[in-house]
This record gives sequence, C-alpha cells and structure tokens, in this order.
Amino acid sequence: MESVWKAMSDDSRREILILLRKKKMTPGELTEHFHFTAPALSSHLRILKSADLVTEEKLGKNRYYSLNEKKSLEIVNFFEKMWGYKLDSLKEYIENKERKKGHE
Repeated sequence: MESVWKAMSDDSRREILILLRKKKMTPGELTEHFHFTAPALSSHLRILKSADLVTEEKLGKNRYYSLNEKKSLEIVNFFEKMWGYKLDSLKEYIENKERKKGHE
C-alpha cells in the first residue's frame, strides 16, 4: 500500500484529488485538465488508488474515479488533532498577508 503522504506529495496528484472531490470522472475527463499523457495519468491514479485516496468503479466500458471521502476525512482529522485552533489562525494569517500584498 502506498503512503498517503507520498501520494499527496505530488502537485498533479493533489490537483486530481481536488477535481475528484467535485464529481466522479473517467481518465479521459481527467486528462483534459492536464498536460501529460494518458499513461502518466494512469500512473498517478494507480498511486492514489494504492494509497486508498481514490476509488475506482467500472460501469460498462468506463472506469470512474472518485475521492475516497472516508480517507480524506481521516487526513483532515489528523490535521485537526495536530494543529486544532492553529489551522484557523494559519488561515487568517495567510488571508491577511494576501490582502496586504494586494494593496502594495
């Protein structure tokens, strides 16, 4: 089984997770959002699936991938336990910094 953290270490794989959060997608639909080949996408999906971050469902000839919400919540809960209120503080800090940057 692939490590969740290793699977999430890649920018493209994190983007795939964000896309799959919205809806189930076929590899063809996912490929439209990236500048890499179908085999490269397949490799990313295999890593995400091995880490249990995505699920695969075969309907007819198509394979649909979706975000494994249970695993995603485990990750969120981990960060909540680790950082708790600090996540809200971090969000506020970043938003304030971005606002200041926009006014410069």
